[in-house]
Amino acid sequence: MGKEFRGTITDHPDFDANSDAEDLYNAMKGFGSDKEAILDLITSRSNAQRQEICSAYKSLYGKDLIDDLKYELTGKFERLIVGLMRPSAYHDAKELKDAIKGAGTDEKCLIEILASRTNEQIHDLVAAYKDAYGRDLEEDVVGDTSGHFKKMLVVLLQGTREEDDVVSEDLVEQDAQELYDAGEAQWGTDESKFIMLLGNQSVTHLQLVFDEYQKIAERSIEDSIKSELSGDFERLMLAVVQCIRSKSMFFAQRLYKSMKGLGTADNTLIRIMVSRCEIDMLDIRECFRLRYEKSLYNMIQDDTSGEYKRTLLKLCGGDDESLRRSLFLSIAGEFFPEAAQIAYKMWEISAMTKVQLRGTVKPFSDFDPASDAQALRKAMKGFGTDEDTIIEIVTQRSNEQRQEIRQAFKSLLGRDLMADLKSELSKNLERLILGLMMTPAEFDAKMMKKAMEGGREEDSVNMDRVLEDAQALAEACDAESDEMEDKFMSILCTRSFPHLRRVFQEFVRCSNKDIEQIIKKEMSGDFKNAMFAIVRSVKNQPSYFADRLYKAMKGLGTDDRALIRIMVSRSEIDLFNIRKDFKETHDATLHEFIQGDTSGDYRKTLLILCGGED
Repeated sequence: MGKEFRGTITDHPDFDANSDAEDLYNAMKGFGSDKEAILDLITSRSNAQRQEICSAYKSLYGKDLIDDLKYELTGKFERLIVGLMRPSAYHDAKELKDAIKGAGTDEKCLIEILASRTNEQIHDLVAAYKDAYGRDLEEDVVGDTSGHFKKMLVVLLQGTREEDDVVSEDLVEQDAQELYDAGEAQWGTDESKFIMLLGNQSVTHLQLVFDEYQKIAERSIEDSIKSELSGDFERLMLAVVQCIRSKSMFFAQRLYKSMKGLGTADNTLIRIMVSRCEIDMLDIRECFRLRYEKSLYNMIQDDTSGEYKRTLLKLCGGDDESLRRSLFLSIAGEFFPEAAQIAYKMWEISAMTKVQLRGTVKPFSDFDPASDAQALRKAMKGFGTDEDTIIEIVTQRSNEQRQEIRQAFKSLLGRDLMADLKSELSKNLERLILGLMMTPAEFDAKMMKKAMEGGREEDSVNMDRVLEDAQALAEACDAESDEMEDKFMSILCTRSFPHLRRVFQEFVRCSNKDIEQIIKKEMSGDFKNAMFAIVRSVKNQPSYFADRLYKAMKGLGTDDRALIRIMVSRSEIDLFNIRKDFKETHDATLHEFIQGDTSGDYRKTLLILCGGED
């Protein structure tokens, strides 16, 4: 049985190539062009039908349709329409040609295309490149890249990945162990082993290898790649792994990054929308909604304009919410099949992954609380304040050491260090330094952190209880609002994080719904925000705080209270991990954001807590 069609563009039922060619000719005839007619016709025909229209246009008018479209249209709209008119392999060939011509290389384009295409698509692409440009694609890629990055691209260009779904359990264990031995288990990395296995083994086999690797290494293959590899080679191998796990999620992430923040990466947006609209756009849309709590349709609508926007929205295929109402019985949070599997897998990976948390502030080696107390008093005595000395001492001592300094300040000088700091400093710098000087309990109370975690259980997982809790949450979704909230609170606010990861995983299995979407759709106000924050923290706490930091600094103005709260509370726990997640998600470093969004001694203190530029 063939795989279910998951695209948004299909063959037009009453197709007539000559009639379409005539309609396009008339839309471009005379002064100006009827762009609406052009985009309506082209986005309602499949790529195969568009090739027939090109042939009919040449037969009827002796002209090249793509040349005429280039002449009549402009800008991003032209690039999008022309991309749709090319055969898929020739579109990929054009993208790669543009990526490697001239000074500099668009490595992200190379990675995206070569990591995601099937063997057949690779073979067609290589042939199309030769036909269109009279050049050998492999030779051009080799001439424009280097090192292990080049070697892996060459492997992918062969299009020789195994396609047999029959998997040997012994070989799975062997390959997982070989990957572990090539990286985590030794000093240095055997990159050739990563290249050989990830570039040639079948998708089904590698999915099982990644699961087995997680058991051996107690961390995901992605985390190992991040720690063992670097640069473009690291990015390529991560893309290969992501495509092995789920191409739809890979493209959803690429689309999100192309539109978030200031400006739009239109080349990426066009390339993905053109190349996936007849393959898996429905799954990409659902993965997009699952990961970003926002529909792809709405993000395109907010980020683009004019005929360009209208064409992209047609390729997208409609608004997810209205489509879901027509396909399902209005069940909040229910998925297309692949997205449900992805949600289940994401929670499984979250449950299995053991992340080594790292802070950025460590105990000072030559610590002398009496000397530090005297230095702080000197910095605040007399006219003016030596903020640099205060910042240097406070940010380079652990919280435990700062409490010793407070005691020494009181014992030696008979003064309250917190009161002196408060009188000498001001505004955000005062709040930040005082936050660092408080004990964690004092700081949490000051920040009005609710005691939702006060009764949280220890890190334990009992699978019978996991299944019981998952079923209870699933049944609560059909209950009255108050009853549902009581049940969610009783479980989400008391169970350990490892237990909840398994609960949320099994919740997908028994309800075909994702816990995040249920919270988003069925709850409201502060309760929804609290439940959502717990779920995000359970899934990946560093990622949750990275997102909070991004929101605190993006746009006009800065949420300094949130910024201070997170930088103070996480600096000795997992701020290093938060930095890494920040860069991976937002394509910018936390250091850069702080540098551009704050100033003066306040900025200087935050940057020291940040601990580096990545």
